[in-house]
Amino acid sequence: MNCTSYTKFQELKLDTSCIGLSLEETQEYFCTPLGAEVIGWDNSIHYCFIQGFDEIVFAVNPETCCEYYVYPIARNFNDFLSLILAVKSTNVLQQIIQWDKQQFTDFVCSPDEIAYTFQTEVKNVLSEIQTNLGIVPMQNPFEYVKDLQKTFLYDQIIFSDEFYDLTGIEKP
Repeated sequence: MNCTSYTKFQELKLDTSCIGLSLEETQEYFCTPLGAEVIGWDNSIHYCFIQGFDEIVFAVNPETCCEYYVYPIARNFNDFLSLILAVKSTNVLQQIIQWDKQQFTDFVCSPDEIAYTFQTEVKNVLSEIQTNLGIVPMQNPFEYVKDLQKTFLYDQIIFSDEFYDLTGIEKP
């Protein structure tokens, strides 16, 4: 994985925990794929690159809301940041896999979500990302993520033996 935008992002040394991308060090979970490079956390959900998948950014959800524990969020790190700028946090992005367009719109437009995204800390972090990295908010974030997820070959992700033992999923 060669991602200079990720390196530039790291060099900013921003506290991005308010947008669901905490840079804390924490242990991986049973569903963290082999070859994963974790790039941020939102409680137990984490975001990563996976060796062999170029620059795709994945969500890893140990309490999955769908049939997958790991699913793509963005084709590359720039797009990932562009998506975050559009929806204001990773919380929205990791839930798109289970939503239809109306559920997405309802969540993004909910009073609680709007109030959260208007917090000074959130606005400042998003502004720093946009200004320092020259990234703009993604147009049509829901459609972008859904398109990526519907064409992705999920069975190509490789997990540890523990994953297969715990889930009962047959190891490929």
